[in-house]
This record gives sequence, structure tokens and C-alpha cells, in this order.
Amino acid sequence: MTESDRRVVVTGLGPVTAIGVGADDFHAAQLKGLSGIRTITRFDATDFPVRIAGEVDLPEDLTLPPRQAVSADRCTQLAVAAATLALRDAELDLAAEDRTRIGAVVGTGTGGVTTWETNSAAMLRGPHRLGARFIPMSMANAPASRLCVDLGLLGPSSAVVTACASGAEALIVAAQMIASGEADVVLAGGTEAPVSPMMVGGFAKIRALATRNDSPEQASRPFSADREGFVLGEGAAVLVLESAAHAARRGARVLAELRGYGRTSDAHHVTAPHPEGAGAARALEAALRSARLGPEDVSHINAHGTGTSYNDSAEALALHTALGQAAPRIPVSATKSMTGHSLGAAGAIEAVASVQALVHGVVPPTLNLDRPDPAIGLDVVGDVPRELPVRAVLSNSFAFGGHNVVLAFTAPTAA
Repeated sequence: MTESDRRVVVTGLGPVTAIGVGADDFHAAQLKGLSGIRTITRFDATDFPVRIAGEVDLPEDLTLPPRQAVSADRCTQLAVAAATLALRDAELDLAAEDRTRIGAVVGTGTGGVTTWETNSAAMLRGPHRLGARFIPMSMANAPASRLCVDLGLLGPSSAVVTACASGAEALIVAAQMIASGEADVVLAGGTEAPVSPMMVGGFAKIRALATRNDSPEQASRPFSADREGFVLGEGAAVLVLESAAHAARRGARVLAELRGYGRTSDAHHVTAPHPEGAGAARALEAALRSARLGPEDVSHINAHGTGTSYNDSAEALALHTALGQAAPRIPVSATKSMTGHSLGAAGAIEAVASVQALVHGVVPPTLNLDRPDPAIGLDVVGDVPRELPVRAVLSNSFAFGGHNVVLAFTAPTAA
């Protein structure tokens, strides 16, 4: 296997987010600094302490027909839409491909939670009230399975469940499939549909959510001195990953290279990050080693940037530890300020944003940075996007459970 065979490149992007659906709309919304946070419409949240979230408006051509939709949870439906967009963007003709060499990896934090909630309520009236499709619709592997069934993908497939790092880790698993020679192409990403009574109520109960119900667009405030928590957002993103050799054979447009990655565990607490960001720092250092990059090579960082006090502080400490003197000069953006936090989908959505920064040479903004926290000590890009040469991007995903994932993307390199 040659070095070109092992290199993993990105050839298609399929974001489905609260600010835009499809690569062009998502990118345009980022540069405009749009917020997708609004009053919840997916259920009646009148009596909830938190009544805001990021909701996706799927266009009709990406919505499953009613007869298919009844057998797919919302998280699976979003994943199908994202995969459809990614394949279109990659101009990948599956009919012309050996589908035994094409796989799928989709991460999710909660799986079919809406299906689970609906059937839990039905169970209170007796087991005969359970839906016949309850189990297959709620499985965490349902989105990956559905992609394979609908598209006839016969290669390796898997589901990743590492909370908020799931979507990013799915890209790593996919890259490993390609690098090992197990697959030539993998559809990889994450999906989540957490705008539901139990999820909103549960996160509100542990005081993780922002409570600016009267000003939804100002609620998500990463790295701000007055940040108070994150905002839930549904969404999905699928990227088409290929070996560089396969992409060259079919004349594909190569957007970026997934050059390296780092994965670590905090081994500290089930919800709180390590207070010094130690695990996150090790993941950043591992990503740089894997990608053969130094801190001075990093052009941009797409931060995990949730807007909670502990997470933003720990991430900043991790960046200073791993990047040293380079840390304060590297522009940092927090996509969740616009989309909300889509949990298991977030890492994949932010991977799309990272690739687009490379392609277009524009670093997206971070909304609501009216009062930057002086303790952060980073160059967090404010409300206005910034044009600059972008050659390498680190995309961070740090999750409940202490899972840390960092992806390193670079501009395409010669074979």
C-alpha cells in the first residue's frame, strides 16, 4: 500500500443544521453570523425552565416520504438527509462504484430518543401500546444501518457513541477503515435530534443550559464573560471520505485532507472536564504528532466552545498547554454560538465548518462575544468573519464521560 493509498481526503460535505442545510447554505449562514436559536416548536415547552433550541427546517426534497418516515426516528431522518447532500456534493455515482468497498460510520450521543420517549409514555398504558418499530427505530446504530440499506453500501459500517465527541470520532473510525485498506470510501459523520421533552428537561435539571428564553439569538455565548450554559440544537453532518488514490482515479474534487487526529480520556468525572484541560491538551498534542504539524503550522481552531463556564475555561487551558506561545495568535471560532450544541452531531458539523475555512480562506465568527472573558487569553474571532490564508485547522470535540477528540485537517497535498 503506497503513501497515496493511505492518505484520507474529504470530497463531499453534507451539513444539516439550524442555520443552513447543504454546504453552500451552511457556509453562507456562518459568514453572515446567523443564529439558528429560537423558541422551541417541536413540543410544547411552556412549563419548561428552558424554552429555546436550534431546530432544523428540512426542505421537502430531503424529507422522507410518510411511509418511510414512520419507520425512522428524527435522528435517522437527519442522517439520511446529510448523506444525500454529501453524495451530491462529492458527485459520487454509487452505481458506478464497487459498493463492497464503500462503508458508513455515523455517531450519535442519544440515538432515537424521540422514539424512546414516545414509547415510554405509551408503556404507562400497558405493553400492548408499544410501537412495533420501537426497538429498531431507537437503536443507536439505526442511522448507519439506514444509510447502508437505502444506498446499498456493502462495506464496513459502524456506530460511534461517545457523547459530544461521537461525530468527530466517527470520522476517525472511517479514516482508519480507509487507511487500513478495508474501504475506499466511507460516509462518515454524526446525527442528533435532542429537542425533546426529556432531553431539554434533563439538561436543564443539571443546569447545563442557557436560560435566555426572551432573547434566543443571544443565548449561546462561548468564551464570553457572561456565558451561562449551552443551547441544545438538532442537526447532522456526513462527510465523504476517500483514499487519495480512489479520489484521483475518479477525478474527484478534493476539498481537504484529514491529516491526523488525537483521542484521549480525562478519567476525571462523568460530566465535568478536567479542570486544567489535561486530557484535551494530550488529544491536541496527539493530533499534531499524527498530522506531523507543529503549533506554528496551525492556521485556525474550531473550538468545542459550548458556552459553559467550566468547558470553555478547560478548553482554553488545554490550547495554551498544547500550543504554547502560538496559542494566543491562532484565530479561534465557536460554531455552537450559531447552531447550538447538537451533541453527537456537533463534531461532524464542525468538521464541515473546518473544511470550509480551508477551502474558502475565511474564518467564521463567534456570536455574542460582547464581553470576552479575559481569562481565556485566545484570539476568539468575534461577530465578523476574518479572511486569512488557512492551511491547517484543528477541530475540537470534548464530551461528557471525558472523551476528547481532535481532528487535524489540512489543504490537499500532492500525492
